[in-house]
Amino acid sequence: MTDGPRQRSSTAGSAKDGDKESGGGGVALKKEIGLVSACGIIVGNIIGSGIFVSPKGVMENASSVGVALIVWIVTGVITAIGALCYAELGVTIPKSGGDYSYVKDIFGGLAGFLRLWIAVLVIYPTNQAVIALTFSNYVLQPLFPTCFPPENGLRLLAAVCLLLLTWVNCSSVRWATRVQDIFTAGKLLALALIIIMGIVQICKGEYYWLEPANAFEPFQDYDVGLIALAFLQGSFAYGGWNFLNYVTEELVDPYVNLPRAIFISIPLVTFVYVFANIAYVTAMSPPELLASNAVAVTFGEKLLGVMSWIMPISVALSTFGGVNGSLFTSSRLFFAGAREGHLPSLLAMIHVKRCTPIPALLFTCLSTLLMLCTSDMYTLINYVGFINYLFYGVTVAGQIVLRFKQPNIHRPIKVSLIWPVIYLIFWAFLLIFSLYSEPVVCGIGLAIMLTGVPVYFLGVYWDNKPQCFDAFVGKFAYRGQLFSLTMKWRLLSESHFKKITFKD
Repeated sequence: MTDGPRQRSSTAGSAKDGDKESGGGGVALKKEIGLVSACGIIVGNIIGSGIFVSPKGVMENASSVGVALIVWIVTGVITAIGALCYAELGVTIPKSGGDYSYVKDIFGGLAGFLRLWIAVLVIYPTNQAVIALTFSNYVLQPLFPTCFPPENGLRLLAAVCLLLLTWVNCSSVRWATRVQDIFTAGKLLALALIIIMGIVQICKGEYYWLEPANAFEPFQDYDVGLIALAFLQGSFAYGGWNFLNYVTEELVDPYVNLPRAIFISIPLVTFVYVFANIAYVTAMSPPELLASNAVAVTFGEKLLGVMSWIMPISVALSTFGGVNGSLFTSSRLFFAGAREGHLPSLLAMIHVKRCTPIPALLFTCLSTLLMLCTSDMYTLINYVGFINYLFYGVTVAGQIVLRFKQPNIHRPIKVSLIWPVIYLIFWAFLLIFSLYSEPVVCGIGLAIMLTGVPVYFLGVYWDNKPQCFDAFVGKFAYRGQLFSLTMKWRLLSESHFKKITFKD
């Protein structure tokens, strides 16, 4: 975490300027993401394991089918509002790194570093752990039809999944993208099957739990704190809506395509999620849904008969691809942090021949394996959901702050301030009652985030470090290179990343 990356960033910036002046295109990111691809990025990153895991958590905390469906709809609307606010920020501060870059530019280096710190230590590893556990759950559930799969078996298979995909991502960018393309079909097949079967059930008259009198019949007392947790569980399923902001620099006509992609994708995902949950309750009563540890598998067993094996395979394919996608995209955040000098140089190194960020991938894999110490996916979801929403709110608040700090800055997209205010009201409700309902989980998340404060002042803010500290960092990077079984690395400067990472 030396000052080197910041100096290299300046050099890279000069190179980019020179390229612009000369008309060369070797350094600048290529604007190759059109509207269809932008929608694919949003939809592909939102729809992962959440829709196969969160329905149980949402139902359990919502206390009735009707409230659960309302939670799914409202969460979709709030997600759309948040995405709209991010659209303005994305074209006002057109940098890679998404909310990390926005928070850093608006609130300063410490706030940005804490966002990066918690993403590296908690958000990415926890999200990957949840998806990997979902994968192992759906693979093992058919082998244990009368009981839950053993926890050690879930953890072991999740770990094998992570190690295998980390190896794939370390080996080749091309391999990783091919895996992503193939396994995306799994999630589409699973959700299409669920919705079609739900429509068939409704046509048959199987909609008892959708009738208003039954839908709002609580199976436990309503509690505001539990409903807040239901929103937190639902928000996990919508996670990934802000990923398009990580590639703003690569969007074709971002001022037009960014908001259009949001207006198309978020309603589409909301429609799919609501109808998937409607389909679930046409085949399962709330007690049956809550008793299942693999909702889609139970749904398939009830409706697909001898073909029920299709459902766990489809979900497993979906979640396997989800782990791969998360591992693949995390390198962009490492790049943005390294460009600002907020990450150790070792994590910003890539292989010269393979063009893959092996140290960053190994670090992400290791931290994810540590998260597998618990196989309770719903605690993990509350954990990452709280921290994610905390920084979503900080970022949206930054939109309002930027309006007053720089009122005359060019804003190609400018939304009414009523939207960030609505988002922040919902955000405050969610965080306050989540903290009230799960003080230990939320408190641990906050504590981990605050551990980044001394790290920031020692590693980033402190310029005149002792020579022994710089020597230690250099030796650490050197040993990391040896551990990665190669000496042929280049530091991932901004221009080097742009030239190499997207080559495949």
